[in-house]
Amino acid sequence: MSWKQIDEARRRLEREQGFVIKGWGGRIPIALVYPNSYFLGMSSLGFQSVYKLFNAYDSVVCERGFYSAATTGVPGADTEGWSGSSQAARAQQAAHREPPISLESQRSLADFAVVAFSVSFEMDYFNMIGALRQAGIPLRSSERDERHPLVIAGGPCITANPEPMADFVDAVVMGEGEVIIPALIQALEETRGLDREDVLKQLATVPGVYVPAVRNQAVRQWLKDLDCQKTASVILTPDTSLGDMYLMEVSRGCAWGCRFCLAGYLFRPMRPRSLPVLLEMAAEGLRHRRRLGLVGAAVSDYPWIDELVGRLREMGAGLAASSLRLRPLSRKLVEALLATGAHTLTFAPEAGSERLRDIIRKGISEDEVFQGVKLAAQFHVRRLKFYFMVGLPGERDEDIQALIDLCLASRAILDSSSPSTELVASLTPFVPKAGTPFQWEAMTPAPEIMERLDRVRRALRRRHVQVRHESPEWSAVQGVLARGDRRLADVLAEIERADLPSWQKAMDAAGIDAQEYLGSLPLQAELPWCSVDTALPKGLLERQRSQAIQIMENEQGCSAAEA
Repeated sequence: MSWKQIDEARRRLEREQGFVIKGWGGRIPIALVYPNSYFLGMSSLGFQSVYKLFNAYDSVVCERGFYSAATTGVPGADTEGWSGSSQAARAQQAAHREPPISLESQRSLADFAVVAFSVSFEMDYFNMIGALRQAGIPLRSSERDERHPLVIAGGPCITANPEPMADFVDAVVMGEGEVIIPALIQALEETRGLDREDVLKQLATVPGVYVPAVRNQAVRQWLKDLDCQKTASVILTPDTSLGDMYLMEVSRGCAWGCRFCLAGYLFRPMRPRSLPVLLEMAAEGLRHRRRLGLVGAAVSDYPWIDELVGRLREMGAGLAASSLRLRPLSRKLVEALLATGAHTLTFAPEAGSERLRDIIRKGISEDEVFQGVKLAAQFHVRRLKFYFMVGLPGERDEDIQALIDLCLASRAILDSSSPSTELVASLTPFVPKAGTPFQWEAMTPAPEIMERLDRVRRALRRRHVQVRHESPEWSAVQGVLARGDRRLADVLAEIERADLPSWQKAMDAAGIDAQEYLGSLPLQAELPWCSVDTALPKGLLERQRSQAIQIMENEQGCSAAEA
């Protein structure tokens, strides 16, 4: 580590409120690492919550680390660097490859007893491995001994399918930290001084902990009553996009069950916090910030949303929300958001046609989309943003045209009463995820995705609709990691800085064809993630997939009859 690194860490702490400093004597030191930038990591309420949970134990000292140097070439992977630096500065940082250090005491990750990664996205696997490499920690679990930290990981993607990272981690936390961490800490306390093999065997007995070396069956754990834990901002810093607000979790999980959505299945069931508890959390938040950020899979689904908004406004709070669903869409919530500083409304139709929305079980109609647009126009919102996916199962040319038509009709509604409102269409290639009804479906090839994206861009670019999209090639990499197995360890270990040529070279060297993971999977096949029990009702994913296929087949049958 360099003195510049240490100085930057100390300056960072000077701008924070709420961090924890503890002495190491007699305690288990845990490095909680977000494998991406500080800017992104400190915007994550989940990351902050785990920091609080660990530090609640006197026997533990938990410090934070961040590492993003391995993915500076991945589009969108690191929107801001260590200090909001420029792209050139971030590239220079990556070139120097300084080892990651903890923020609180500026120690190397290798000094900790446990290195715990909080992983939100598959693309951050490259940073996980890069952080271990730069810290001088052997990459593979089998290469580590009692001199090295235990490496554990948690988060949605690695919970759904831990196998691509199975060779690198000692344990994976399968579910929600509030339930698992108490037993995990107890296991760590009881195994201090034991050899590594005995520690891993003990960790495998903790409910919700998967130990790849043991290959134990792990059942996802979830918190039954959210009111017993107040999940809100722990550390306040101006150095994130959410720096002016206090975040508070309104609900967890989603009741809609969109067939493509990992969060909709992995965080089941939908659990709202009670109104009195949220008002207590708000009162605490308003001591620190004037704006409250309401967090949830679909904030507008909160059962008492209008009453909550009214009470928060009476308290003088400005509001922001992580997500809005077009059905139900609370007018009172939208009005409060725009009246207290929000400039953008974001809706997610996901697909342009109603038939495709039925296939993915989105549960919103075209009329409901237009009602949302009219509401945005009525309040003269500065920017309206749509999220769509391209390459969904059952997608046809007419669905792409329907997407274009939906955007043009929305532009016309805005032009009639709010012509200054920007309309942005954000397009993401569909990536099949483990643990969802579409986990068996093929991913549309990148060239075909690119053709569809180009078609949308050409149709909308001169009609005052901005079009943004993610890279189809990188989405294919994500698709491999999302449904991959342990063979990918050789690929990931080979890549020091993620770029497409390096990825393909490593895949070729390992003798792996990406299509093995991107093609359709047999319904009866033993999937790599079979060791994961997501605690869903038996047969739910198969039934939902069958219903989607039935919609496709019935529609095809009708078309054939009409012909």
